[in-house]
Amino acid sequence: MIDAEWLYWLCGLFFLVGAGFSYRRAQYGGAAFWALLGLSFCYSTFVVDKSAPPWPLGIAVIVIAGLAGFGALGRTEIATTTQADRITAANTLRAKLFVPALMIPLVALIFGTMVASITVGGKPLLATGTATLTGLGVGAVVATAVGLVLLRPAGGLRLALPLQEGTRLLQSIGWAVVLPQMLAVLGLVFATSGVGTAVGTIVSGVLPKGSLLLAVIVYCLGMALFTIIMGNAFAAFPVMTAAVGWPVLVQQFHGNPAIVFAVGMLAGFCGTLCTPMAANFNIVPAVLLEMKDRYGPIKAQLPTAVPLLVCNIAIMYLMGF
Repeated sequence: MIDAEWLYWLCGLFFLVGAGFSYRRAQYGGAAFWALLGLSFCYSTFVVDKSAPPWPLGIAVIVIAGLAGFGALGRTEIATTTQADRITAANTLRAKLFVPALMIPLVALIFGTMVASITVGGKPLLATGTATLTGLGVGAVVATAVGLVLLRPAGGLRLALPLQEGTRLLQSIGWAVVLPQMLAVLGLVFATSGVGTAVGTIVSGVLPKGSLLLAVIVYCLGMALFTIIMGNAFAAFPVMTAAVGWPVLVQQFHGNPAIVFAVGMLAGFCGTLCTPMAANFNIVPAVLLEMKDRYGPIKAQLPTAVPLLVCNIAIMYLMGF
């Protein structure tokens, strides 16, 4: 009865608010970027139910990429709370500051475990497969409301404050905010176009017959390298699993699928530690923390990623077969 489309519309409206802030300050490139992104979230509803053609979304994606690539977004100074206000609120609320953040996973858990089983008139209350996503959206709304209530005694309550502060953070992150969606689509494109099959053909022609260790190394290294390229181990997984994981490690060497694929994902996560393409892990934190070196997180993670990849190779070889 309730699907997740309302959440996409809420995200779209939030991006449109960001476009409004940019336009008011004559940042027309940024206004166009956020407006197109927001309209895409809303328009997609009609594309999914086939009441509107998809080609305008394709044009919007190209324009969004062009605006980001040519640095047209700019930065908009948005007045939120002052440093003194934040210090006062922090000293007053202390550990209570974590309550809004904790509300998000709590509400999502409640929706995923309890609300998902509720039926009305014999029909499920939530659309199939949307319980967690709907819970995430409701949790974000609840967390915002709780934050407003908590800030009231600290003297910082303004109804427009969540939009102002959210837009400030959004524009601090910049174009990287769309990278997870783009990379997810890239993974689907790779899988649909048969990249995994092509890689499997190349690997089968190079990989010596009967060499289990070399096959494990190729699979784990391939997961890490494709993750570095695509920025997402979940996008790399179908490519390398179709190429090496399933036909070679499972079918040919009779590996345990649960162990092989779980450790393969861990090998991919080693690549996540090494790539700026994983913007939400490696670039966004540096921006939000205002680090001088935007690649500081990656440099700090490299000494962990490399030995961890070696350990994953050893674990798969020793325990997966």
